[in-house]
Amino acid sequence: MKILLSNDDGYFAPGIQTLFTAIKDHAVFDRMVLIAPERNRSAASNSLTLTEPLRIQEHSLAYAHASSSPICQVFSVNGTPTDCVHLGINGALEYEPDIVISGINAGANMGDDVLYSGTVAAATEGRFLGRPSVAISLCGHRYFDTAAQVLLTVLADLPSMNLRADTILNINVPDVPLSELKGLKITRLGRRHVSEPVVKQQDPRGLPIFWIGPAGIAADAGEGTDFFAIEQGYASITPLKIDLTCYEMMNTLQQWLPKIHS
Repeated sequence: MKILLSNDDGYFAPGIQTLFTAIKDHAVFDRMVLIAPERNRSAASNSLTLTEPLRIQEHSLAYAHASSSPICQVFSVNGTPTDCVHLGINGALEYEPDIVISGINAGANMGDDVLYSGTVAAATEGRFLGRPSVAISLCGHRYFDTAAQVLLTVLADLPSMNLRADTILNINVPDVPLSELKGLKITRLGRRHVSEPVVKQQDPRGLPIFWIGPAGIAADAGEGTDFFAIEQGYASITPLKIDLTCYEMMNTLQQWLPKIHS
């Protein structure tokens, strides 16, 4: 197995460092390559860089040094998470990775978050390019090793899951020590309230500037949702479909269509 590891927090972020080391030390693979943004690109969603060239730079980092035979490499890219995965699968390497793993993100990616998340987008790009893909996030900033162990558990059983070609796995893990994790739950996406208003300030010249406000609190967070699982101390595993078509609406639109031609 050849693994492509990416994220949206940057190649230097503690989450991806922890995951890189955990996979290197405990998983069976032939090669692993980390290709991630050169800086934090959180909330980049599925954006691609089309107006400037992309540059890929190799790094020699402490957590990338492999004492065993599998080859491990680390690269940064002056682009988005989607750029990174696109490069990694579509021609920047001398081989093609078999699987894409995105994370570990510092902060949850639940409910509506998946529409904005660069972490989920990296996994989505992997699926667009025909690779089984997993996104993993820690609902906090401390116990990345807990999330890494959850990912290793999933990775060991991934071949038996028979992931559909239009599906990725979105994993969220409570920010607790591994000993306090209650287990895993298969969940659906919850939903947040509308995000908080933008924050208006002034720059030193007195001109207005704006900051995007915080995400809304959970609205649909009942049993069975990713929000509920995390609140109860479980890691949530949510299968996400890439096909966004609202099939239930198609018949209604078909009935409406003749009216505009009458």
